[in-house]
Amino acid sequence: MVDTIYTTSSPKIALVTGGSRGLGRSTVLSLAKRGVHSIFTYNTNKEEADKVVTAVAAAGAKAIALQLEAGKTAAFDGFVEGVRAALGELGADRIDFLVNNAGTSHHNAIETTTEAELDALYAVHFKGVFFLTQKLLPLLCDGGRIVNISSGLTRFAIPGSAAYASMKGAIEVLTRYLAKELGGRGIAVNTVAPGAIETDFSGGMIRDNPQLNQFVAGNTALGRAGLPDDIGPLIAALLSEDSRWVNAQRIEASGGMFM
Repeated sequence: MVDTIYTTSSPKIALVTGGSRGLGRSTVLSLAKRGVHSIFTYNTNKEEADKVVTAVAAAGAKAIALQLEAGKTAAFDGFVEGVRAALGELGADRIDFLVNNAGTSHHNAIETTTEAELDALYAVHFKGVFFLTQKLLPLLCDGGRIVNISSGLTRFAIPGSAAYASMKGAIEVLTRYLAKELGGRGIAVNTVAPGAIETDFSGGMIRDNPQLNQFVAGNTALGRAGLPDDIGPLIAALLSEDSRWVNAQRIEASGGMFM
């Protein structure tokens, strides 16, 4: 049964980066169950992206997958044109929601992190998010929503995560500024900060390493590591009218990790 919280005269449309796997996939599917169509990006794995398109169709919605390397800003103009074409296929000319989810992992001590590693993180996690959002603002409906994905690591510190967490901290600041500057258009902007989630992120280490998984569970109030479907429905809920008065917030979804 389709959730009616999104119901309007025409279907809502979300753009989700990194929608072929993990949290992005869960978000696209959660939106589909609520009758929201999606344009989502993938980096290299078209086969997985095609599976998501099929799953969305089975849920009664539509999805279009577009290739994008999130850190290559030079490709953004061409990508936006691809979004315009995809919107035409969906019978629309605007997106209602933007979810900046695409990302890469990084684990290295401050002493040994290289300039190249830091630059790569910056390109994907901050510069890419900043300029892709900028490029998409003309296509985002007034009264729309943006959700940026951060990390629990901006609140608690785990050695080896400084560079990655610093980029996510910048995203949290950017979220507040976007909320302030876009408020005149009625656009709400929030951050979702997941804790440790069982996905293939970081080589699947939370999912596939029993010792690490148990460490996370033992330091989480709800007694387990997170799952992708702990996050996707939350993002979908933030994009709904039920959450229309939530703005400029960091919402951690970690099950109560490191309290």
